[in-house]
Amino acid sequence: MRALVQRVSEAAVRVDGEVIGEVGAGVMILVCAMQGDTEANADTLAAKISKLRIFKDDAGKMNRSVLDTGGQALVVSQFTLSADTSRGNRPGFSTAAPPAEGERLYEYFAAQLRGHGITVAQGRFGADMAVSLVNDGPVTIWMEF
Repeated sequence: MRALVQRVSEAAVRVDGEVIGEVGAGVMILVCAMQGDTEANADTLAAKISKLRIFKDDAGKMNRSVLDTGGQALVVSQFTLSADTSRGNRPGFSTAAPPAEGERLYEYFAAQLRGHGITVAQGRFGADMAVSLVNDGPVTIWMEF
């Protein structure tokens, strides 16, 4: 699975102008299931993100996790993270998991984050979404498992 994790002071996702998920301080996670990914990939990604030390401690160093800070997570499916740009000018997305499997792993991943004790809001798989966020830092981390 691939994920782009951003430390945020707030984030929201809208579908047809309606807010369907929003968080305060925490992380915004764009996630994509790739062909061949399994629940084990989602387990590893959720565990790593829940413990990822990207929040400042009292000394101003990135030493605290979203769990340590009581932060929240906004999880949004993003199949375009599978983009292959190695040829031409139009990205290819054939390495993304098929939609049904992608949705299953997306939902499983969000459930795993909840299982780690993180409050999770979500986008809607396959929907045309408008995402807004305030990237805190900015801190943006690319992850793949």
